[in-house]
Amino acid sequence: MDQTLKTWYSSNFESRLRGRYITLDHLQPILESYHDKYDISIIGHSELGNDIHLIKIGKGKKTILAWSQMHGNESTTTKAIFDILRFFSKNDAFKSQISTFLKKYTLYIIPMLNPDGAALYSRENANGVDLNRDAQDLSQKESKVLNTLFKDLSPDLCLNLHDQRSLFGLHTGMPAAISFLSPAADADRNNTPERKIAMQLIVRMNRMLQGLVPGKVGRYDDTYNPDCVGDSFQKAGVPTILFEAGHNGNDYQREQSRELIFFALLTLFGIVDTQEGDVEEYFLIPENRKNYRDVILRDVILNDKSSTCSIAIQFEEKLIGNKIKLSPKLDEMGDLDHLTGHREVLVNSAEILLNSQNNLEIGEIVSIISNKNDDSLIYFNKNSINIS
Repeated sequence: MDQTLKTWYSSNFESRLRGRYITLDHLQPILESYHDKYDISIIGHSELGNDIHLIKIGKGKKTILAWSQMHGNESTTTKAIFDILRFFSKNDAFKSQISTFLKKYTLYIIPMLNPDGAALYSRENANGVDLNRDAQDLSQKESKVLNTLFKDLSPDLCLNLHDQRSLFGLHTGMPAAISFLSPAADADRNNTPERKIAMQLIVRMNRMLQGLVPGKVGRYDDTYNPDCVGDSFQKAGVPTILFEAGHNGNDYQREQSRELIFFALLTLFGIVDTQEGDVEEYFLIPENRKNYRDVILRDVILNDKSSTCSIAIQFEEKLIGNKIKLSPKLDEMGDLDHLTGHREVLVNSAEILLNSQNNLEIGEIVSIISNKNDDSLIYFNKNSINIS
């Protein structure tokens, strides 16, 4: 990775967008500031009548269509998109590479497909429909907007931009800081020409990312689902790439993740120079597993038992006011050797109390975990976690 590019990013990313809660109200003033630089239009409306914007960049013959926040609570890629807009408009150091891309390609971006869900911080839209399972029914206005645009543009490449939960890791024990998928185009998961193109592009991005987060790039399961938009577009003969901004360490605001998406996109666009890859290398990227939890306490004694166990805590994101708060819940108990925690706490065979009680129940909200015989020893306190 070019150090000049990393230095540029640290000083110039779109600082008006931060944290997890990104709504149309956050995007409007930024979109207005770009009206003299990019072609920005309203291409439709959500179920509640909110605007769905389209940003057009470049004048090339090859067309790329990208969309973000199809799931309203998955905002990391939206932040990265606006980092890209800032890069294209302000980076003199890479002007030649940017100019080459914009002459070759026309990039169309829907920065927020699901503005209603974004306001609610919900995966679904206002009607409780998952837009990424509406590819066949096209029952929602947002789905129709995307489908109509897809047909009108006949793109050469589609980018389906999402976030994945902190549950996902790899068989190596590493977290999945970022993941990709070249969706299947049929139930037999054949490697169609379009799938192969997407795979090769993913390999290029993976090669670059290994220098930033070595061993932390994952690959999604490619079981075919015709109701998913990516599968549907791939079947229609358009190479499609699923991006999943993941979790790494304590990055609950997903600011590190946005940077990874930013550099992945620049690599895809040819601005970061990386060697071409082959299809076989795509399948060497480890497949995602649900083998991570937010916090795991190891070597715990429960209810005066003689043997030790582990307990896992998983955070549930809740919108309170205009802030996202993490609500910790007791997720699993047992040996949990198959799981890794983003944070691990060794209790050293101590007896513990959860919320000052002996009894622990799966699904219980965790406020505090302390030493049963010395309440000054705190192993977990929900007041110590916070994201905006």
